[in-house]
Amino acid sequence: MRYSAICFICVLNLLLSVRIGFAEPIEEQLALAGENVGQLKKALSEVPEDQRRGMEFLIANMPERDLQALSSEFLLENVSLAYRAWREAPWHSQVDEALFLNNILPYASINERRDRWRADFYEKLRPLVKDAKSPGEAAAILNNEIFKMFNVRYSTKRAKADQSPLETMESGLASCTGLSVLLIDACRAVGVPARFVGTPLWSDGSGNHSWVEVWDDGWHFTGAAEPAEMELDKGWFVDRAGRAVRDTPRYAIYATSFKRTPLNFPCIWNRRIDYVHALNVTDRYTAGKSELPDGHAYARFQVKGTSGDRVACKIQLRDAEGKVCFEGTTRDERFDGNDHLTAVLAKGEEFTATVQHDGRELTQQVTIGEDEQLFTLDLGASDAE
Repeated sequence: MRYSAICFICVLNLLLSVRIGFAEPIEEQLALAGENVGQLKKALSEVPEDQRRGMEFLIANMPERDLQALSSEFLLENVSLAYRAWREAPWHSQVDEALFLNNILPYASINERRDRWRADFYEKLRPLVKDAKSPGEAAAILNNEIFKMFNVRYSTKRAKADQSPLETMESGLASCTGLSVLLIDACRAVGVPARFVGTPLWSDGSGNHSWVEVWDDGWHFTGAAEPAEMELDKGWFVDRAGRAVRDTPRYAIYATSFKRTPLNFPCIWNRRIDYVHALNVTDRYTAGKSELPDGHAYARFQVKGTSGDRVACKIQLRDAEGKVCFEGTTRDERFDGNDHLTAVLAKGEEFTATVQHDGRELTQQVTIGEDEQLFTLDLGASDAE
């Protein structure tokens, strides 16, 4: 009898210590909620006991803007549907509570508008992944299908970078940021842990980029709306990510975290935002980077049409002896603005680049002198000449 009582007390203390872990931050958060504090207290009082940890986690970690705006109805629905997706997933046993709380439960990834996307996404997307055996397989299926399903594509003409999923679906256009937010929410809706990843600036200064990581016995990356068939850890940006610099903030790679951390995610579309927390994940991308052969460099190519937009066309490179040494197809406006056709060329040697598009032909001499260099062949400029 005494042994049973001791066991009961130990278990009770454990449960209380878990609850107490959220108690202090929740009290501090409620003090910041202003007139919305009643909504948060209602959410805490009405949440089912088996979902309480999730509600407490959200309120303990959400930014002040959400403390002062989100309704109890929004929070209760989000928590209920998140637990449902997690518990129903065939890979449930592979996803522990910590992963669930930080990477399935959250209703947002960055500073996007707070949409009620879970119910609609669950209904529409669960049939797509009903036969998937792993979270990675489910994520790959979603990346192959949802952008066609929702009629969404990449475009620099999107309304803004930090679009919510519904804003992206309404416009049909999104940046890499908006596409990533949409894919993350699609994954979370069906119980796949997912998070937003990006770099403020590639180490060669060519621009920023955002993409998605999903959990499948470890974190794996994929470009949103850029599926590599059914494979993860493949993308046009692999080489650039491999040259990220962990201890130089503008060249590092970060993953968002809803749970508070000492780091802020660099939201370059609005540098005043300081409430999106992050982890520095640079080392996972640089660990397997490939080295260039001595005396060689990356030559990247884009072709612009008469309208000034990028166009997809065949490009051929010949060396000084007239021998074809490289062929490929350039990217058009469907692709990320930093996604360029890439060749590894010998430094200091002159090559002849020839492109043809809509009956026009352009030839240009190129010589690469840096470790990485972008060449733009402008068909419009050739007409002007």
